[in-house]
Amino acid sequence: MFVVRKRNFIIFTALFLTAITFVLCFAALAKTSAIAAKSGVKVVLDAGHGGIDGGVSGIKTGVHESDINLAIVKKLEKYLIDAGITVVLTRSSSAGLYGVASSTLKRRDMEKRKAIIQKAQPTLVVSVHMNYYPNSSRRGGQVFFKKGSEKSEILAKSIQKSLNTLYADVKDYSPLTGDYYILNCTEYPTVIAECGFLSNLVDESLLTDENFRSELAYSLFYGIINYLTESSIVYF
Repeated sequence: MFVVRKRNFIIFTALFLTAITFVLCFAALAKTSAIAAKSGVKVVLDAGHGGIDGGVSGIKTGVHESDINLAIVKKLEKYLIDAGITVVLTRSSSAGLYGVASSTLKRRDMEKRKAIIQKAQPTLVVSVHMNYYPNSSRRGGQVFFKKGSEKSEILAKSIQKSLNTLYADVKDYSPLTGDYYILNCTEYPTVIAECGFLSNLVDESLLTDENFRSELAYSLFYGIINYLTESSIVYF
């Protein structure tokens, strides 16, 4: 009898804590929605790759990274807009940003992304990618930021914490510094969110699942909101 009551207590406690978390989250998002438009918060979402540059591919399905990046970005865009935040996309279709395909397409593609960010003058930038690693056991989300950028580091930590929660069965990662064009091309707080490993069968299966993509987009959204509302950088 004791075991049964103990089990019931554990279940009740878990449900209670989940309910409290939901209420607190809802309250925070409601507050954000009410005042975000007035605060002028603007987020640039950068879906990595595009066009003939498909990025990395899934080891089983062959799915292109570029397609998953865009799918996640569009879901994330909706969450942000619903919260009253202005969103600018570097690309909104499967096409690349390089114009005519040539040997310099990658450079032109990245320069176009830079121009879009500079024109938008955003509060922050999140570049969405999928990862690949020779060791196929590697899983989970990994966030990168520019070394020396305090705001970018705070943003990276917030999103990394959220991704670690999403991949609860994977060891927690810490955000890493990276020397990448999208991180260095402007002074706006910017991170690259490598959202999972297409070189891992489990991650690939998750990343091709519509429900998990929604959860992933919400995880990124939650990390952004935490950065805006709870960090030392006060926006609201």
